[in-house]
Amino acid sequence: MSNREIITQPRGNLTVRISAMPGDTNANGDIFGGWVLSRMDQAGGIAGVERARGRVVTIAVDSMTFIRPVKVGDVLCVYTEVESVGRTSMKIHIEAWAQRFQTHTMEKVTDAVFTFVAIDENARPRPVPPEDA
Repeated sequence: MSNREIITQPRGNLTVRISAMPGDTNANGDIFGGWVLSRMDQAGGIAGVERARGRVVTIAVDSMTFIRPVKVGDVLCVYTEVESVGRTSMKIHIEAWAQRFQTHTMEKVTDAVFTFVAIDENARPRPVPPEDA
């Protein structure tokens, strides 16, 4: 069993919660991985905007392994934590957990580190302000 599978508590702040619906499934009835990735990107963007106090764009996603499937009716809970901040960029650790439909059991389904860059009104990189400013 890998370290990814034995963690029992989400890391970071709950940023997005959304129900998995039938229109989000593949032919096997599992939720598309791309749907999960999109919700993670959305949550990371929210966390990035809060930290950068303005617009951000996603520039990279570190490796992502899907641990368990998400099923119709599950609630996808996405947690974020700013790992590091550079001059214009930040790395945000993002975890997706499924709150199972009938049991309400929480199971980690994937995680990754997303890199976001703060941008100005002309879509050019801008400095991320200090946390206490």
